[in-house]
Amino acid sequence: MPNLPLKNGISLKAQHYQGILTTLPDVGWLEIHPENYMSSGGLDHKYLREISQHYPISMHGVGMSLGSVNGVSNSHLQNLKKLVDTYQPIQVSEHIAWSEHQSTHLNDLLPLPYTNEALSVICENIDKVQATLNRTILVENPSTYIDFEHQDFSEPEFLSAIVKQTSCGLLLDINNIFVSASNNTFDPYEYLNNLPADPVGEVHLAGHSVVPLTEFKEIRIDDHSSEVSPQVWALYQHFIRINNRAFPTLVEWDTNIPSLEILVKESKKANKAMQYALQQSSSEATYDAK
Repeated sequence: MPNLPLKNGISLKAQHYQGILTTLPDVGWLEIHPENYMSSGGLDHKYLREISQHYPISMHGVGMSLGSVNGVSNSHLQNLKKLVDTYQPIQVSEHIAWSEHQSTHLNDLLPLPYTNEALSVICENIDKVQATLNRTILVENPSTYIDFEHQDFSEPEFLSAIVKQTSCGLLLDINNIFVSASNNTFDPYEYLNNLPADPVGEVHLAGHSVVPLTEFKEIRIDDHSSEVSPQVWALYQHFIRINNRAFPTLVEWDTNIPSLEILVKESKKANKAMQYALQQSSSEATYDAK
C-alpha cells in the first residue's frame, strides 16, 4: 500500500470545499472523518469526488470504538468498507479509545486502561477491522486527563504491544502526548524516546486550551481550536531529530475553524519545522514557529 506524501496535510472541512477546488492550495494530502460521508449521495460526496482528483485522501475515523468490549459495530464497519472501496484512500486510521457500550453511543473518545485485558480486546477489534477492509490501519494515541489506578503497561509499551500483535501502524499525535503529559505529570520527551518510530505512518499536530482548575492547578484540553503551541512544536522537532527521518504531518483544527489560507499557513509550519529539525543536531535545533 502506498504511503502518504512526506509533506504537510490538512483536514478537509465543508466550508473549504470550494476554496480548495478554486485555489488548489499547496498541501500534500487531505484527511477526512469518514463518518461525515456515510450517508449516500449529496454535496459532500460531490465535492469529495472532485477534490480527490487533485489530492491523496486519508480517512481518519472517530466512531469505530476500537476499545469496546462488545466489539466494533458491524454496520459502522460495513459503512466504512463501502467508503474505502469507493474512494480508495491512501490511508485509514482510528483512535485507541472507546465510545460505545452495549447500545449506548457516547460522543467522545474515552481512554482505555493499559491492561492485558484491554490489550486483548483492542487487538481483536483491530484484527476484525483490518480483515474486513483488507488493509492495514493506523491507530492513534489518545489525550488523557486522569490516570487509571492499575495499568500493566505504559502508553508506549501498550502501543508497541498493539503493533506487535496486529501488525497495524501508528498515527502519532504529538499534541495528545503533550496534553496527557501535562495533565498526568510524565515526561513527554521520555515518552517519545521510548516509542518505536518504524510503525509511525503519520503525525498529528494541533492546538489545545488551558483551563484553570484551582489557583495552583490547570488542565489542558485537546480541543483543536487554535494554533499549535510552542511546546508541541518543540516535541515534534525532538521526534524528528531522534529518528532522523520525515513523517507525513497533519495540522488538525476542528473548532473555531479558520479560513483556508490560515489553515494552510499553519500546516506549512510543519514542513519548515521538519526540515529544520532534519538539518540540525539535537543540541542545536530550536524552531520558532512564525
